[in-house]
Amino acid sequence: MPNRLAHETSPYLLQHAENPVDWWPWSAEAFAEARRRNVPVLLSVGYSSCHWCHVMAHESFEDEATAALVNEHFVAVKVDREERPDVDAVYMEAVQAATGQGGWPMTVFLTPDAEPFYFGTYFPPAPRHGMPGFPQVLEGVRAAWRDRRDEVGQVAGRIVRDLSERTLALGVPADANAPAQPPAAEDLGAALLGLTREFDAVRGGFGGAPKFPPSMTLEFLLRHHARTGSEGALEMAQATCEAMARGGIYDQLGGGFARYSVDAEWVVPHFEKMLYDNALLCRAYAHLWRATGSELARRVALETAGFLVREMRTEQGGFASALDADSDDGTGRHVEGAYYVWTPQQLREVLGEEDALLAAAHFGVTEEGTFEHGSSVLRLPGSERLLDAGKLDSVRRRLLAAREQRPRPGRDDKVVAAWNGLAIAALAETGAFFDRPDLVQAATDAADLLVRTHMDWHARLFRTSLDGTAGSHAGVLEDYADVAEGFLALSAVTGEGVWVDFAGLLLDTVLTRFTGPDGALFDTADDAETLIRRPQDPTDNAAPSGWTAACGALLTYAAYTGSTVHREAAERALGVVRALGPRAPRFISWGLAVAEALLDGPREAAVVGLPDDPATAVLHRTALLSTAPGLAVAVGAPPPASDPTAVEVPLLANRPLADGRAVAYVCRGFVCDAPTTDPGELAEKLRR
Repeated sequence: MPNRLAHETSPYLLQHAENPVDWWPWSAEAFAEARRRNVPVLLSVGYSSCHWCHVMAHESFEDEATAALVNEHFVAVKVDREERPDVDAVYMEAVQAATGQGGWPMTVFLTPDAEPFYFGTYFPPAPRHGMPGFPQVLEGVRAAWRDRRDEVGQVAGRIVRDLSERTLALGVPADANAPAQPPAAEDLGAALLGLTREFDAVRGGFGGAPKFPPSMTLEFLLRHHARTGSEGALEMAQATCEAMARGGIYDQLGGGFARYSVDAEWVVPHFEKMLYDNALLCRAYAHLWRATGSELARRVALETAGFLVREMRTEQGGFASALDADSDDGTGRHVEGAYYVWTPQQLREVLGEEDALLAAAHFGVTEEGTFEHGSSVLRLPGSERLLDAGKLDSVRRRLLAAREQRPRPGRDDKVVAAWNGLAIAALAETGAFFDRPDLVQAATDAADLLVRTHMDWHARLFRTSLDGTAGSHAGVLEDYADVAEGFLALSAVTGEGVWVDFAGLLLDTVLTRFTGPDGALFDTADDAETLIRRPQDPTDNAAPSGWTAACGALLTYAAYTGSTVHREAAERALGVVRALGPRAPRFISWGLAVAEALLDGPREAAVVGLPDDPATAVLHRTALLSTAPGLAVAVGAPPPASDPTAVEVPLLANRPLADGRAVAYVCRGFVCDAPTTDPGELAEKLRR
């Protein structure tokens, strides 16, 4: 019989609906049941594309004997970390504080009052590699709960107190009346120096294995180069982008990036593909092309955008969360990477002897293999000249067609508001840069879905939806911030002011519900479910933190509207970048990128012209292609003479045509230049 998860909308939870474990979703009812039975809670947190989550599920949660042990002595609660990032954040903080590390699956034992007292991640079914077997863990926790209840309570109480007393250098003055202390130019210079020390000059990227794509760091480096002219910043961005694009972390046939590389050379990826990674990297490569004209950056941006639309788009117009790393290898076994890797024999079967030989050299496919069982991950080891453009296109088409006949990795169709906001920004800008209106339309469709399905009449967001139906979980700070970011980018491209209006509604909620009296930001709203700690983390991880993303959206919205309230809120919250940027630049990179926009501006370009006038389009495109950090671009028809403020975007107010011609108005630092009708002059004004 299916358990209680059968009624959930999360694909991850639904994967466990047929387990013999009597799972509960996170709910007050689950903890009430634990109190009634006087047993602890087993909290298991994971997500649908997590390889080791699947392994532990197969080894333990699908095992009848283990399930019986769980059901008899615990109330088992399953959480999708992508659906409930607040729950995940609170208990991951406890796991990391107790063990010095964390990850998924996350396994935590709680009292019926939701206080944690024992922690772990993956547990094997039997003792292995110094780890206890999961049944041993269950028996040990059961015995402690039965025989040493007072000790368990003391441990749980101490952990909760320790968590409540943990403080981070947030950089926000405790006195709400004290002036904001956003980062100065020297702080960003110190952050750049820190990145230089961690940069892998041989293989690109930062740090060692496993190596993650540093998408937000790339944005900071590109903006820093644009503001200061630093060649070192640009060189680090270029080298990293090229190394990733040539490596196995990038899908050489279908486009898009895997989650990370298990080695320092970008050869073998962990094959899951996440929406947030691909949205952020699509935008970063588009911005690299804008800065340098790199053909490689253009190709990767467009291919990644193509991957998003082709493989991640849902029937409702949104974008799914993830593709699994595992798939059927053709024998009924689910194997990591099976969909993506090739042997020389498989190349020969698809391409024939001659083309297979060339393709193997081109993509680094060897008899020994670069992955498992003699298979290789496709990459570009430096042999591109073996195949001319026409032959390469033919080879890629044939290999991709053959690959599509393989069993496909599973897809998590859950639409996450925040990650769709990131995708909207990436597709809108990529479409505008490369004259691809289909990509802009895809961004618009996703934005429409978020408004229709994820936003209620009070402009409050739901975190997720599935098949066009919103989930029940409230949006967190990153949802409001990233969706606002996406809407503002979409408005810049389309000229539709309604997206600025929607962004304003979301950001007003950020100010009223997520902002403390001192200006610091919380991950959850003040009326959200009460957990053992209200999560608050400004550091960037795989995606921008809600805190830094909110700073960026607030700053851009202020440039469009002239709102002092929103700009001052961003300046105050950016104090965290001053505190953390020089010490941990890789973990506050989006905050550093936003700080670049703060130091450079505000910069605004208002393009006024008739919609069908080619001159309007040229001026608009010129503004969009500027690398000025944080530039706010608005385009629209001239306001009527009878009411010069009757415009869709406030930035266009009181901006008439120039003798009947399309014209651009450029302002920086609250000072405006003379308007210009010349695209070259506009480009020059935006470079200064």
